[in-house]
Amino acid sequence: MNAQRVGIRALRQAAAKQPSAVLFSQNLPRLSLAANVSSQQTRTAATQKLTIEDSQSLLASQRRSRPVSPHLTAYDYTQTWFGASIWTRITGQALSTSFYAFSLAYLAAPLTGWHVESATLAEAAANLPPFINSALKAVVAWPFFFHTANGIRHLVWDFAVGFKKATIQQTSYGVLGISLVGTLGAVFLL
Repeated sequence: MNAQRVGIRALRQAAAKQPSAVLFSQNLPRLSLAANVSSQQTRTAATQKLTIEDSQSLLASQRRSRPVSPHLTAYDYTQTWFGASIWTRITGQALSTSFYAFSLAYLAAPLTGWHVESATLAEAAANLPPFINSALKAVVAWPFFFHTANGIRHLVWDFAVGFKKATIQQTSYGVLGISLVGTLGAVFLL
């Protein structure tokens, strides 16, 4: 109803000011809006007052029927090996958690007296036995390389390429191989 009134009012105002050819060319969108609104049906919904307990139980029943985000148990291992996708989630969480923990420690260091600056960390790493130093590098490097390689695979999937079972399995093992080669290169070459 309001759209009709707006359209009619606009027509009346324009008719008083402009010739009829300009009137219809400029106000045609408003007229069509008013026509569309008048042809639509108006629906009303009945409401009822609920007690707090009834509203909570209604909300709980609605939540039970909502779809749930896929969890690690959503994968069907008989179809194909989705371990790479699962490990992408795990490595992403590990990388982001580590990044935020280190960032907070770096920010809190001046207040707590910790020494988290680069020179102190480099000296601490140099004083570690070579086996422990290499193991720590591998623990940091593998999630990074795996997440990066599998992220690239997922970006390729965004272009709808590589969805055959054989291709998924080959690229999964390819991602694993790339991440291991990258990790070994970072551990022993750096």
